[in-house]
Amino acid sequence: MDKEILGIILMFALAVGIALPLGRYISKIFGNEKTWLDKLLNPVDRLFYKISGIDPEKEMTWKQHLIALLTINLVWFLAAMFVLTNMSWLPMNPDNNPSMSGDLAFNTAVSFVTNTNLQHYSGETGMSYLGQLTLMLWQFISAGCGIAIAAVVFFAMKERTTDKLGNFYFFFVRSCTRILFPIAIVVASLLAFNGTPMTFEGKDSIINLQGDKVEVSRGPVAAFVAIKHLGTNGGGFFGPNSAHPLENPNYFTNIVEIVTQMLIPLAMIFAMGFIIKRRKLSWTIFGVMTIGFLMLMIPTVVSEVNGNPAISEMGISQSMGNMEGKEVRFGAAASAYWSIATTVISTGSINSMHDSFMPLSGMNQLLGMMVNCFYGGVGVGFLNFYIFIILAVFISGLMVGRTPEFLGKKIEAREMKIAMIIALLHPLLILAGTAIASYTFANDPEAYASWLNNPGFHGFSEILYEFTSSSANNGSGFEGLGDNTPFWNIACGIVMLMARYLPIIGPVAIAGSLAAKKYIPESAGTLKTDTPTFGLMVFAVIALVAALSFFPALALGPIAEHFSLK
Repeated sequence: MDKEILGIILMFALAVGIALPLGRYISKIFGNEKTWLDKLLNPVDRLFYKISGIDPEKEMTWKQHLIALLTINLVWFLAAMFVLTNMSWLPMNPDNNPSMSGDLAFNTAVSFVTNTNLQHYSGETGMSYLGQLTLMLWQFISAGCGIAIAAVVFFAMKERTTDKLGNFYFFFVRSCTRILFPIAIVVASLLAFNGTPMTFEGKDSIINLQGDKVEVSRGPVAAFVAIKHLGTNGGGFFGPNSAHPLENPNYFTNIVEIVTQMLIPLAMIFAMGFIIKRRKLSWTIFGVMTIGFLMLMIPTVVSEVNGNPAISEMGISQSMGNMEGKEVRFGAAASAYWSIATTVISTGSINSMHDSFMPLSGMNQLLGMMVNCFYGGVGVGFLNFYIFIILAVFISGLMVGRTPEFLGKKIEAREMKIAMIIALLHPLLILAGTAIASYTFANDPEAYASWLNNPGFHGFSEILYEFTSSSANNGSGFEGLGDNTPFWNIACGIVMLMARYLPIIGPVAIAGSLAAKKYIPESAGTLKTDTPTFGLMVFAVIALVAALSFFPALALGPIAEHFSLK
């Protein structure tokens, strides 16, 4: 067990150690400074601009950034819908998998365009290779959009007084070609050399250890898995996701995949410090996020390592911990660490079945998504945290009797209204969706019996988890839920759309509004936002506004289930 704990420390240390220089590199990418990839990739960038008719040097206002983002996302959504509903006759379908129904295609297209990657289908049977490649492209695009829009907020924080915040397409193209694509090649190569398939051939026939002939699905898995983690997408090529031995063959690939999914969210924090030249602020933000992450991760690891008390009472040894739904090649501790990393960061990929974790472990997974700002997804994780910074600055200013200021700009009623709307949107989407689904099932349990494989507290947790995952752009699930139905496909699709774009619009609007205001030089009375005291204030605001909003729902689900085991 000591080796498993050392493995967790190694994985986190590697992620932070690589994220620091990567953050500096990202700041150079957005600042248009020279990098070692320029000679190779400058012609590629210019080709994209020429084909698209884009002038990358044209400055945009915050409203123009949002219009560009929403417009191209709509185009990509329509393209995805066409491919998914016509896979049966389109090329690259050696296994003759069928096209998707309209409601499932809507859910899947929304899911991948919004960087959620919630899957109500099993990839090896529900998707052609063309469909998988289309979704792989959206994994690049949705991640690139998140990074680009975060860059807009960074430059809004940097400038003293301006309404011009760079060019969205410049940030987007460079995010894809200079950050995502090169790292994805390295990760995919590591996976391919360690047993992850990378082929366009169909199923392979093999003889298993029992002597039976079985058909094994394969495909361009290594490339898909690389970008699914790097872009905090999380969609699995196979149904079991990274618990599948062809997506995640061994402990080394497990380390590669978990470090990869943490890499850019961590690096973006440090990139912000380099861009706005306030590295102490970036370390303060990193500290708050890390404390939150550890408060969820440590008790989850302890809980899973200690095992299930109900099984212990049966006289069954649990020397390996709670291994229900987990892979022996990873163990209980590493699986628990992954489960919190993937829910805190909003990747949503899994290397074990979250539905089989201990109740309080499931609660911590839910809390990671409910808070949705401890690291978070690429780009948008910082935008969520930015909202809580604005709230903390405003509250702190009122407490000391001064006009709230952040980076030399006054925070007034307009910014506060937007911040509170966005902060409360997340609980609204989760709790309203859960309430509607719970009422629907309770009102006619026979008609909707296929929804839940588990009754009582755990069944409620499955419903709560699905809407939480959808709203947090996460995509993981308590898979005891029968979710491929028109209700779940449409309801989760609507939640994913609202939870992706409104939390982007709000922070960008606040950042654009503050950037246009007159800069006020710091004085002796200015609230310092790069101190442990302010970090504690931000953490308190997150706990009060985000975490406590969900306590009644958690009490009905995982907390009640925990006490039922005693």
